[in-house]
Amino acid sequence: MATTNFNTIRPKMDSISADSSDHHSGGCMMADGAEPKNVEAVLLDLALEGWRFQKLFARAMTKLDAGEALRFANQHRYFVRRIGESLQSVGIRLENVEGEPYDAGSAVTAINIADFEPDDELVVDQMIEPIVMNAAGLLRPGTVTLRKAGQ
Repeated sequence: MATTNFNTIRPKMDSISADSSDHHSGGCMMADGAEPKNVEAVLLDLALEGWRFQKLFARAMTKLDAGEALRFANQHRYFVRRIGESLQSVGIRLENVEGEPYDAGSAVTAINIADFEPDDELVVDQMIEPIVMNAAGLLRPGTVTLRKAGQ
């Protein structure tokens, strides 16, 4: 039976500096010099990456035959539901406004707004990034592309 020398696999603590004199905030610094994020920020980043991935996955499923698409659709629904449940457990929700009329006062940044005239009637064509809300209100505005209504 092989024996493991735990001293050789011990994490290298010199990659993280916990000495408050090393950093102005008195907290830990990551090995790359970046500030560590709080748990909510990390969860939100993962959820946004998951949201982007599920949008891509949904587009890829349209290229599959019906039998394969059904199997992947079930997995896709489960993935989307789990992300929503995880976010809901910490009071966060992602809002998708695709297909809804665009209002200049909405919590989104329209990346192609300059392509339209001020009196054009616009709708949200695609969500690039969802609107992120919690009980207190807006956490992050969404990013969208627009199109003229009726197109």
